[in-house]
Amino acid sequence: MQVDFDADARMRIDKWLWCARFFKTRSLAADAVERGRVTVNGQPVKNSREVKPGDTVVLDAHEQRWEVVVKGVPASRGSAPIAQTTYAETPESQARRQQEADRRRLQPEPAAQLQGRPTKRDRRRIDDFRS
Repeated sequence: MQVDFDADARMRIDKWLWCARFFKTRSLAADAVERGRVTVNGQPVKNSREVKPGDTVVLDAHEQRWEVVVKGVPASRGSAPIAQTTYAETPESQARRQQEADRRRLQPEPAAQLQGRPTKRDRRRIDDFRS
């Protein structure tokens, strides 16, 4: 699906992040910007900062780090396929996110070692160990 965007269009960073579907609500996007989790062209930004096509946005969201280049500014929030046309993720960012996903998938489950309450036999061993 090809969508044409105005080359001179600009939009507030919090609204663009919401329209590009990085965040479910605009207030969540605004909170991320206020907390310093978003940079544009290597500079920390405020919510009022406008982005335009060609800007590089680095964003830490949902335990992932995204590095994207703004390709367009939508008129409003639309469907997910249209939102994906508003940016292009860098190859380095894609590789880094894939490595993190693989690491999380292969990491052992933390609760796998927990087995509940000790049995009577376990309790005796614990008592013997303590004394």
